Amino acid sequence: MTTLAHSMMTASRSADQGPAASGELNRYAYAESTGAARTTSAPAWEGADAAMGRASRRAAGSRGRGLHGQLVQQLGQMIVSGDLGADRPLVPEEIGQRFEVSRTVVRESLRVLEAKGLVSARPNVGTRVRPVSDWNLLDPDIIEWRAFGPQREDQRRELCELRWTIEPLAARLAAGDSREEVRQRLGDMVDIMTQALGQGDALTFSRADTEFHGLLLQSAGNRMLAHLSGIVASALQVSGGAVSGCEHPTEASVGCHQRIVDAIGSGEPAAAESAMRQLLAAPLELEVPAETGPDHVVPAPREH
Repeated sequence: MTTLAHSMMTASRSADQGPAASGELNRYAYAESTGAARTTSAPAWEGADAAMGRASRRAAGSRGRGLHGQLVQQLGQMIVSGDLGADRPLVPEEIGQRFEVSRTVVRESLRVLEAKGLVSARPNVGTRVRPVSDWNLLDPDIIEWRAFGPQREDQRRELCELRWTIEPLAARLAAGDSREEVRQRLGDMVDIMTQALGQGDALTFSRADTEFHGLLLQSAGNRMLAHLSGIVASALQVSGGAVSGCEHPTEASVGCHQRIVDAIGSGEPAAAESAMRQLLAAPLELEVPAETGPDHVVPAPREH
């Protein structure tokens, strides 16, 4: 195993040891923890308002990361889940009060959501939730939020179909023109996955797999495909259910990855494309139930 592979596995294990350091947000910001959330004296809201009230209490108890990122995460998840339906008005003063944040934080958060197509702000109308048809469904945050809401099954299917469209092509193009350092890096990722599989380290396997597919798209020599690498990374990182064989750490999966690397190294575009199709076809033979229930939680918010 290369020095890179050893370093990545060591870093992965270190990252999962012990609680988050002081000032850091727990990875699962939406997890309900006993005694962690502050209670407020604000009255419970009816319907969607009640959901926002619950979200505000969770946000108050997990402020290790910036309030701006927290609020974007909370409101975005509520919109995508349908708790805040289309055309619902979002009043900044009301949001600020419920989440105990300043007007500046609310304003900046709504601007981020507007850039994602989730809300619109117009003079004399205010800020309102936009319909699904207006959302930027390729935004990594929205991909993540949909994977934990009622659109979970649609999200999984659409991501799978998207990857079937772009990744075999990326493998073919990479085999036709890839640099030695790219081939070495891809090989390093396969080494890491092999070691992680042997040690039962699913997290390290997942991280190496994510980097493998992102690097493949970036090395295809097509800037538009490279731009989609973040979308594929989101597809691999969310926990809404398997969308490819990559989510199953098995010898067969590692073997497919190795065949892709071998085909790229020997300059065989057709073989690289075929190996990628075989890898992505794996879930068609597997039945993996979607994760639901109280322990199915949403990852911590990204920095915005």
